[in-house]
Amino acid sequence: MTKEPPGDRGGGNRLANEVSAYLKGAEHQPVDWYPWGSAAFEAARELDRPILLDIGARWCHWCHVIDSESYDDLAVARIINENFIAVKVDRDERPDVDRRYQMAVNALTGKGGWPLTAFITPEGKVFFGGTYFPPKAFGGLPSFRTVLLKVIDYYRKNRAVVAAESDKIMNALVQMGEYSAAAQEPAIVNVEGFIDRVAEGFDNVNGGFGEAPKFPHFGTVELLIARYFETGDSELLHMVEKTLTKSAKGGMYDQIGGGFHRYCVDAQWIVPHFEKMCYDNAGHLRNYLQAYQVTGEVFMKEVAQGIIGFVCGVLSEPESGGFYASQDSDVDLNDDGDYFTWLKEEAEAALTNEQTRVLSLYYNIYSRGEMKHNPGKNVLFIDMEVDEIAKRLGMDTGVVKSLIESGKKRLFEERSKRPSPYVDKTLFTNWNAFMTSSMLLAFKVLGSEDCRESALKTLDFFLNCCYMEGEGFYHAYSDGSPRMKGLIDDQVHMTAALLDAYEVSGKRSYFDRALELSKIIVRDYFDEKDGGFFDIADCPQDSAMLRNRIKSIQDDPIPSSNAAAVMVFDRLYYLTGDEGYREYASKTLKLLGPVAENYGIHAGSYFLAVHNHLKHPPTVVVSGGSDDPGVMALLRAAWSVYRPHKIVVYIDPAEGVPEGLFSTASEISKMEGTKAVVCAGAACTEPTGDPETLEAAIKEFGV
Repeated sequence: MTKEPPGDRGGGNRLANEVSAYLKGAEHQPVDWYPWGSAAFEAARELDRPILLDIGARWCHWCHVIDSESYDDLAVARIINENFIAVKVDRDERPDVDRRYQMAVNALTGKGGWPLTAFITPEGKVFFGGTYFPPKAFGGLPSFRTVLLKVIDYYRKNRAVVAAESDKIMNALVQMGEYSAAAQEPAIVNVEGFIDRVAEGFDNVNGGFGEAPKFPHFGTVELLIARYFETGDSELLHMVEKTLTKSAKGGMYDQIGGGFHRYCVDAQWIVPHFEKMCYDNAGHLRNYLQAYQVTGEVFMKEVAQGIIGFVCGVLSEPESGGFYASQDSDVDLNDDGDYFTWLKEEAEAALTNEQTRVLSLYYNIYSRGEMKHNPGKNVLFIDMEVDEIAKRLGMDTGVVKSLIESGKKRLFEERSKRPSPYVDKTLFTNWNAFMTSSMLLAFKVLGSEDCRESALKTLDFFLNCCYMEGEGFYHAYSDGSPRMKGLIDDQVHMTAALLDAYEVSGKRSYFDRALELSKIIVRDYFDEKDGGFFDIADCPQDSAMLRNRIKSIQDDPIPSSNAAAVMVFDRLYYLTGDEGYREYASKTLKLLGPVAENYGIHAGSYFLAVHNHLKHPPTVVVSGGSDDPGVMALLRAAWSVYRPHKIVVYIDPAEGVPEGLFSTASEISKMEGTKAVVCAGAACTEPTGDPETLEAAIKEFGV
């Protein structure tokens, strides 16, 4: 007997007990949803039904659209409930599930994205899929109801073909992950080749790489900055400055509230998808801080400060620590970024006449805006520079700047009165680690004690609430509990954050935990046979897709787990002198080198890892009491100066020298007085107590 849809009987579905904001948003839908897990696969096998898999996210606009149009519809729900086992997945909560099914659907259709709509066998193998399907046939897409009926009819009448096709897709994905190591170690020529290919796709007019839509590429920008330092090639710096300047002056950057939206739909960086992600802002913050270190441009510093302001004001848990996952793009389905955009009349009502004259030119605020759903809505982007405005209006440039600043404050105050988009307060471990590292870099570069305090509070929270001895970090913290045993992303990025925390605090506990975590990474994720790090541990899985462990190369957009692991293990090698760490890094780079080029610009972090692997970093050792102003002056100099993958070791006599730290550091700590030493390769500078001498040594010694 067919079970009635939950909506017909007045109840909720199985998502009521889930903690994910995305899943809980569907708990009252008439679709008989299962969360991902063994119960769904058991039901599919018992009832001999295919699984309808919906993968989305709380911040995803079109995920909410398909929910409203189709999954809230009783007739559609009845078709689903009578013929499928319906499974809903939060892609942020289960990136391992999302990654595999995105790959499978992309192999079938040539595209992926969210919402992902996949039809899979009770064994978990894909036989059909797509992304968004409309309620009625539109733009070449069939209606969702038609898709459902045709899929179930095909499944029932062609079981042998379905099994063969799904096996074929599965086998193809397995083969994609079977790499053959290069005959030789990667060399700097591989890095130069990658940069040449990136330069070919550089948009010299608008900045960024490729055509619309425009996405940030954090690893690639960081590599260009590092290579500029090494070579002095002005073209590399030009690509960085043009990209960072244009994107920050465009609509992808929130000109009023700070922080970056996820990406832009056009080549000019004007109209974004308005959701703001924790990980994106962490990556942007790192890029702008490094650009400021290298160029000294105040604009880069101001953008970094704007990111920090947004993160601390909107995405931070001030009491216990932690950075929230995201802020939605919309308040409801009837708007598209309306919170962030302005009608001309709305802006004029908030501003004085003089402010309106200036800001209408500065931000291009007119009767016709940029938003298709409401042509009167303006996305704020910097369209005219201060000097040109001053000339056109016959004003002093100082007056123009003052009117812009006061006008921005008025717009922010007025916008704050609007209903604001939802903030998902889930704390994801890998994203928090990435943001922690970026916030600690902000402390090093800008001297912001608030950033340091926020970052260390977050790290301590995760150590207390999400770290399990002998297991590592769990993936998320929500509703008072850690959730899901961690992925390699969580372990690797947290190891990097722990080492960053050790650099700014000198606390042995952070260093010791990083070493402990590195052993867990090798034990649970490293492929001893071929090299490389798997994305998940080897454990029983309900879905055949998850029994296929993947070695991630692609940035998405945070650094791929293998690139991040290589950079962490190389760093541990220099900190400890243990050749084993170097071997893990070398074996991984050698294995993934032949396929990395296939990922184009999305392999930016891999080639950054190659660059760092080939270049001996300077290791700066500063020793002395934390209450000594001279020691603090040396540390500020050591932290603030740019040099690619520089390592700073602070030895506080009160903490002592961590066990396992390279022997030279211990010897330096025994020298009399306040001092700093820079080591590169097998050589070290003479000890110095002068910050300027130290800065010069960091920039020049061993280059």
